[in-house]
Amino acid sequence: MKLAISGTYSSGKTLTSYALAHYVDIPRTRARTMRELLPVAVPGKTLEQCTGAELIQLIVRRHVERCVHESHLTKGFVSDGSSLQEWLYGAVRVIVGINPNDSVHLSDVEAVERTPEMAFFDEVMGELGKAIKDHVKQTYDAFVHLPNELELAKDGHRPVNERFRRLADEGIAAAIDELGIPRHVVGGTLPERLNQIVDLFGFAPVMTVDEAIGRAQEEYRAVDMTIESDRAWAVTAAS
Repeated sequence: MKLAISGTYSSGKTLTSYALAHYVDIPRTRARTMRELLPVAVPGKTLEQCTGAELIQLIVRRHVERCVHESHLTKGFVSDGSSLQEWLYGAVRVIVGINPNDSVHLSDVEAVERTPEMAFFDEVMGELGKAIKDHVKQTYDAFVHLPNELELAKDGHRPVNERFRRLADEGIAAAIDELGIPRHVVGGTLPERLNQIVDLFGFAPVMTVDEAIGRAQEEYRAVDMTIESDRAWAVTAAS
């Protein structure tokens, strides 16, 4: 089973995928996250400071890392999201702007100005989407889609507003359905999510749900939450 945990920003994908991997003893893909890629790809910048070209670089880097890590797990895995989310996070910016925080004043029927640069960005996203959808179609057996029901984490890494979150969530779900891949919406608390997933796919737990969550939380606490500009300084100083 090649299973992806999908959803928008702050839907709980990472912790759910960590816990599920422990709970049912399934390998988890370990491609670097955007926050881990930032100080390498665009040193000193946060996501909200990235240009359209830099965002494209980040999307491609993450997609390539996903492909490499997935190719090593031929017998199945659980993935923290999929390349669809990076693509949609880019594509939605055609509506809300390269930095979504700059468009919080717009209504739900308004979009940012379609400049020549934005039109080109839109065209690039469309072409990237073709390649990413092909990969996703050929790779995943099913998706567990986490609803947009949690508060946005205020960790300084997420240049998004609630409209962006909603549009990305709707876009990810629509793309999965377009590809004809089974999509199961699973919400609730983390224990409820894990037990629903086990029931859906007939997984056999190898430990208690509390133990799996505890191990996942330990892993999650080890993720570097430092703001990108601070980590870029540390990387430079150490080299």
